[in-house]
Amino acid sequence: MSTRNRRARRPEPRHAKPNLALRRRLLVGVLSSAFLVLSAAVFYRQVVETDYLRSEGERRYLRVGEIAARRGMITDRNGEPLAVSTPVETVWGEPRKLVERRDAIPPLAIALGLEPKELQERLDATAERGFLYLKRRVSFEEARAVRQVIADHDLAGVDFETEYRRFYPGVEVFGHVLGFTDIDDSGQEGIELTYDSWLKSEPGLRRVIRDGRQQIVQEIEQVRAPSQGADLALSLDRRLQFLAYRELKAAVAEHKAVGGTLVALDVETGEILAMVNQPGYNPNAQRGGSSERRRNRAVTDVMEPGSTIKPFVVAAALERGLIKPTTTIATRGGSLAVGSNTVKDVRNYGNLDVTGVITKSSNVGVVKIAQMMSYGDLWGLYDQLGFGHATDVGVPGESRGVLRHHSTWRVFEHATQAFGYGLSVTALQLAQAYGVLAADGVKRPVSLLRRDPASPVPAGEETRVLSAETARKVRAMMETVVSDQGTAKRAAITGYRVAGKTGTAKKSAGRAGYGGGRYQAVFAGFAPAGSPRLVIAVMIDEPKGKAYYGGLVAAPVFQKVMEGALRLFNVPPDDPQPSMLLARREVKP
Repeated sequence: MSTRNRRARRPEPRHAKPNLALRRRLLVGVLSSAFLVLSAAVFYRQVVETDYLRSEGERRYLRVGEIAARRGMITDRNGEPLAVSTPVETVWGEPRKLVERRDAIPPLAIALGLEPKELQERLDATAERGFLYLKRRVSFEEARAVRQVIADHDLAGVDFETEYRRFYPGVEVFGHVLGFTDIDDSGQEGIELTYDSWLKSEPGLRRVIRDGRQQIVQEIEQVRAPSQGADLALSLDRRLQFLAYRELKAAVAEHKAVGGTLVALDVETGEILAMVNQPGYNPNAQRGGSSERRRNRAVTDVMEPGSTIKPFVVAAALERGLIKPTTTIATRGGSLAVGSNTVKDVRNYGNLDVTGVITKSSNVGVVKIAQMMSYGDLWGLYDQLGFGHATDVGVPGESRGVLRHHSTWRVFEHATQAFGYGLSVTALQLAQAYGVLAADGVKRPVSLLRRDPASPVPAGEETRVLSAETARKVRAMMETVVSDQGTAKRAAITGYRVAGKTGTAKKSAGRAGYGGGRYQAVFAGFAPAGSPRLVIAVMIDEPKGKAYYGGLVAAPVFQKVMEGALRLFNVPPDDPQPSMLLARREVKP
């Protein structure tokens, strides 16, 4: 047998049998270890890390959102809305999502009325944040445009929330009194600022589930209920305010004046029924720049009252028994030397009785009456009337006016104080002082809030300044001012007895004195004169042209507003004219 055959028949080597038991144990060990590790991980996650994982999960879908609350409404005395909060939409976004969608930023910015570059820079600067207001309180058109951009670009990370925006239906007619709120609905001027804590609302909180597109899927719970702001009723009458604003604006335009102010008071309660200024401003518009137009001049700006102060000088002398309405005052010559200065009348009136001094507005006559009293006597009445003191009506920036103590007066200053120079008052202070004459000598606190008809004036807040007899005598003298012989014929109202006083005060130019030909035309009065119901004070600032006297510029405004007010409040006539009586007879059956 050959060698090759022997090799071919050599048997194959035998392999060892696999150790299946070892493999089984190894597999079981590996699986057991994996099970132990998995069990430990599950235990750690479910027991040890439960709170952490729950919070991480909730952070991705659970959100706390605000529940919008309404700021309190401001109404007039009859419940007509003057300031209301209307729901509007605010657009917000998630910068960390939007920075990845640069293609959608330009159309989104255009929809919001923003510059694309500006919006992109804001998003880049807040790229790590999850919330950013894109634009608050958008218009209906802007909200619709944003929704279209979201749909067209399948844009995630942009959503809406509801806020409230303040709206003033009366626009500029009530602007100076009401003021306005800022973007966060906090009061910034006027009544909105003074009573901000009363009007202010507090938004509620709720916990909601949002999906990946930040849409609310479910509301889980209310964390805090919203607190609505309380409503506030003012003493203003909306109808009278509109009338006063219209007439004041027309007068300022007619006489090309710098501005004007009008205040109307209820004699019985001290409530302010109208308070308007010119020029005005729109509280609904965006505000910026100078605050000059937003100032409520009726309480912040002062003026020298001029001849409107003269009835109080006469009242002070009457109260002390120094004069009577028929007492003769020598004004012959039309001038009077006081120290090194001279007091002059516009013309020589000769001898006048006290009533004539008021009728003709004689400076010489009223100075002679003032000289019958001490400095302290005159100052004391002015002080009691409220000059030099804030009325505390609740308007920010109210001025106290200027009334220097009589111990600092000089001889000529005693004289100028008698015809309205050397002291300064606000239009509201002047109206309140005239309210003392109208209320039979009683001073009542003024108010911009509607008072309770059952208790119109808080107990203990009325102050008697003059006797009723003195007040009535002065009112009777002031009626002659509105007669054909007086300086304010244009203040007369058919069917009513009207009493008042004109004032034409030169404006001081500081150290330059009273030169420059700038005046303030003033008229203050009340009606019906026998039993006054309403007081109105009007001031036109720097009227241009030949007509600058109070009787020609301010008195006609008083007449139109007072006539309308008497009708609005259904005040019966107290001085029927023959033509009116004839008409009544003709309609009788």
